[in-house]
Amino acid sequence: MKVSRVGKKVGKGNTGMKVPKRIAQAVINSLKGGVVPRIGLPYITVGRETEIAALLHDVDIIAQGGASFRFIVGKYGSGKSFLLQTIRNYVMDRNFVVVDADLSPERRLQGTKGQGLATYKELIRNMSTKTRPEGGALTLILERWIGGVQGAVAAQGDLEPDSEEFASAVERKIYEVIGTLQEMVHGFDFAKLLTMYYRAYLEGDDEKKAYVVKWFRGEYAGKSEAKAELGVNIVVTDDDWYEYIKLFAFFLKQAGYSGMLILIDELVNIYKIPNSITRQYNYEKILTMYNDTLQGKAKYLGIIMGGTPQCIEDTRRGVYSYEALRSRLSAGRFGGEDVKDMLAPVIKLVPLTNEEMLVLIEKLADIHAELFEYEQVLTQEDLVAFIRIEFGRIGADSNITPREVIRDFIELLNIICQNPGLTVEKLLGSGEFTYAKAQPENVEMSAAQEFAEFEL
Repeated sequence: MKVSRVGKKVGKGNTGMKVPKRIAQAVINSLKGGVVPRIGLPYITVGRETEIAALLHDVDIIAQGGASFRFIVGKYGSGKSFLLQTIRNYVMDRNFVVVDADLSPERRLQGTKGQGLATYKELIRNMSTKTRPEGGALTLILERWIGGVQGAVAAQGDLEPDSEEFASAVERKIYEVIGTLQEMVHGFDFAKLLTMYYRAYLEGDDEKKAYVVKWFRGEYAGKSEAKAELGVNIVVTDDDWYEYIKLFAFFLKQAGYSGMLILIDELVNIYKIPNSITRQYNYEKILTMYNDTLQGKAKYLGIIMGGTPQCIEDTRRGVYSYEALRSRLSAGRFGGEDVKDMLAPVIKLVPLTNEEMLVLIEKLADIHAELFEYEQVLTQEDLVAFIRIEFGRIGADSNITPREVIRDFIELLNIICQNPGLTVEKLLGSGEFTYAKAQPENVEMSAAQEFAEFEL
């Protein structure tokens, strides 16, 4: 669609760089749909400098052999998922491997019907690197590991690549890496599978390699199937999947990466579990992960979880209902709204300022104009008027979030670029524009409504 309009631009190149159309399309479509784009975030990131700096400090510690655990807390649409995806992009640029998953009725941290394993599968499925940011990087990582070892041996320069001595030297280095894993829980089995993959690689046995990858992905239904195809009598289960995540983190460091970052969003789906014992089991898993990172039992591993204030702070059903977590995570006496402790395990997101929102919609206006190839005519006054009208709505101070503002603005851009006679004030003041509604957080629902999709 080409729309030709002439007028005064907001300011040339507010994005700072030209956005490829593929990325621009993904950004606009995702934001209009109320979801966070997986690509293109550097073009639209505004604010959150303090939060990003705090999380990147953790990343430096992880790369040195440490571990970290953080909660990102904010209401629906406040930017939790956006911040998680932003950090995801930052750390991949720093040679980290990132795995991410949204919890759901089918995916939990602990379960008796495969819900914990389902989370593990989702994490491994979404395993991403800088060169494979869309996920599915497991096979690439394994191949890079073997190639890296071969390259290190070749760099010594005293062995012919086709010689038996070269192969033996590579194998010794492979076993050095594998040997470091065997001291960890399930490390022997993990190392055994890595050995199988390496031998299948040498022999050109693609079928065996596929079986090993299948095992690492947690896709074996039971031990008998794994025994038949791989000769191993163990599989990843609901109970022990997190132990394999720790093994992956340590292995990835040996394979040439800086470490591993786990991003888990939508903790509200644990809050919604109707059975209190099941909820407690899930919170107990969080406690295990939290203690591991702080006590040094995990290495080269970072964990960030996102949730709403209610699903964290509710002492009846939230994370704070588990006393061992509440005592570790709740804020101390000295912090407050104006004094934030960014080194605390819980980072509470404050709303973006009006000025930051103005910068954000400027960027979006430029991207939209580039994507649909029209001359951007919205003036600074137009954008200020939009922000003023949005935040002038009744209850906006406490309820409106960046998600609603962004959705409204993209809809406005869509309408105006297709209707040259319209202005921002005319459209917003007409009464015909339908504003996006904020999602209520504290609306009481019946048990049948709230938990209809959940199984005990």
